[in-house]
Amino acid sequence: MKKVLGGMVAALALAAPGCSSGAAQNPPAPYKLGMFQEGGRAFAGLVVGDSLVVDLSRANVNAPATLHELIAGWDGAMADRLGRLAGDAQRQAPSFAFQLAQVKTLVPIPDPDAILMAARNYAEHANEMAQAGRTLGTTTVIDEKVRVGIPGLWTRQANDPRGNPYLFPKLKSSLIADRDAIVLPPGREKIDYECELVAVIGRQAKRVPLDRALDYVFGYMAMTDVSDREDRADGRYGSDWLISKSYDTFGPSGPFIVPAAFVGDPQNLRVRYTLNGSVMQDDSTALMTHTVRDLVTYASNISTLRPGDLLGTGTPGGVGEGRTPPVYLKGGDTGVCAIEKIGSLTNPVRRS
Repeated sequence: MKKVLGGMVAALALAAPGCSSGAAQNPPAPYKLGMFQEGGRAFAGLVVGDSLVVDLSRANVNAPATLHELIAGWDGAMADRLGRLAGDAQRQAPSFAFQLAQVKTLVPIPDPDAILMAARNYAEHANEMAQAGRTLGTTTVIDEKVRVGIPGLWTRQANDPRGNPYLFPKLKSSLIADRDAIVLPPGREKIDYECELVAVIGRQAKRVPLDRALDYVFGYMAMTDVSDREDRADGRYGSDWLISKSYDTFGPSGPFIVPAAFVGDPQNLRVRYTLNGSVMQDDSTALMTHTVRDLVTYASNISTLRPGDLLGTGTPGGVGEGRTPPVYLKGGDTGVCAIEKIGSLTNPVRRS
């Protein structure tokens, strides 16, 4: 079978019935991918029906030990094997499968080369932050008199009313898994939530044209981009993105990665965040200012993206800082970031 170096849609097309000798007997099935721990042993797993986890290290599919490695070496043959494994597991669970409740879910990719997050990529969120006075040194309002792009990085079309894209890095040491606790830093009282869709890069990307950008996306997952809204207190430099975004535990991610072919249009997904059962955010990725395509293109004009890199797409309105009165995370809370077709990421909150 011809090796596919493109996106997941092309790769999984090769796994469709009729493309291999076993197609009639073992039709492929949709699945999710994650990292898991059982008995002190970590393994890459294939998730079927959001309840069954198939241990890929014990399946005869030639899968590497980690999801990061799996993505980096992805091709049509692997897509074919995993699709048929998922189909088989739907009919009868293999001996090397676990119920999801029997294993611990780990961070899908704990070691990305880069985590890049979009700032204020939904108009409602940008407006609520401006109303809260969070404007200095951030993506506030572009100059109405001089609507320019970013030379060499972002070409603005004459009729484009949007501000330029804005990305910031987040440290990989912030990443935690589903069910892990968000730990509130001592002395910091204004800790906020931001539920968002994250695109997982599938192959090396440099200066990717807009019409090909989704070919470089392997799949998608959820992230709660936890944010410290408290000021530095010394008034220097405007916003401090390191303090705001990169404490340990400020990057709950997962719970799994869903291959792009099973997600479809990333601009048509519901994003919903609940805090202690109360709905705080409920919106659609259709309302992004800059689409996944835009962000992949923009990011790849700045830095070479590599398999396993994470690209956050921003959060909708409804964050705690934008409410009257503000609602910040506190010890004993439980937050759930749920994204349609992706899954739900649940994290308790505790004091350090």
